[in-house]
Amino acid sequence: MADLIFFSGTMDSGKSTLALQMDYNHRRRGRRGAIFSKLDRAGESMLSSRLGLATEAVEVVDDLDFWETIVARLTSGERIDYLICDEAQFYTGAQVEQLARIVDELEIDVFAFGITVDFRTELFPGSKRLIELADQVQVLQVAALCWCGARATHNARVVDGVMVVEGEQVVVGDTGSGAGAVVEYEVLCRRHYMRRMNSAAAALAAASDDVLPFEQS
Repeated sequence: MADLIFFSGTMDSGKSTLALQMDYNHRRRGRRGAIFSKLDRAGESMLSSRLGLATEAVEVVDDLDFWETIVARLTSGERIDYLICDEAQFYTGAQVEQLARIVDELEIDVFAFGITVDFRTELFPGSKRLIELADQVQVLQVAALCWCGARATHNARVVDGVMVVEGEQVVVGDTGSGAGAVVEYEVLCRRHYMRRMNSAAAALAAASDDVLPFEQS
């Protein structure tokens, strides 16, 4: 039986690295797969890891129909044993349902990778539907770390060095290019996320005689 498995975690927890590794492992055993991604930091039609690994992928636009795409490829004679679906938090709910249908009716494994919640701690639509439909939800065990050294559990958006909690849900950052405000993302523990204290704010606070980035006990 095929499975729909959702691998979730914060940034820096190795999701894309695992996606690339899983594709490599399956191909070594003679299986053939198709790779999909959306809004990857390396650009369109790419699946890349922060470790520097990358491969080509099909870009998932909002009107892409997974069911029609895979059926068309199978009908043309292509063999597909599994799908690697990275940045799945950005997929629509309908696309996740299409992935579930592929698993159930075509018996093709689907391995989806993504962040669960956004910079406002709200569920992404794709992640929400994956949690509702997946056969398994696996939280990655590689611990991303907050600047304080604690396990990071939240993704913070930082604009020109200042953490923000309002704005559009999807804004690509950490690309190192483009004009205007510099948008970056940083992982934080819950304590410092709730205090709106990213690493830059902590550095400023540590330099002050009056404010410390933690409570003294």
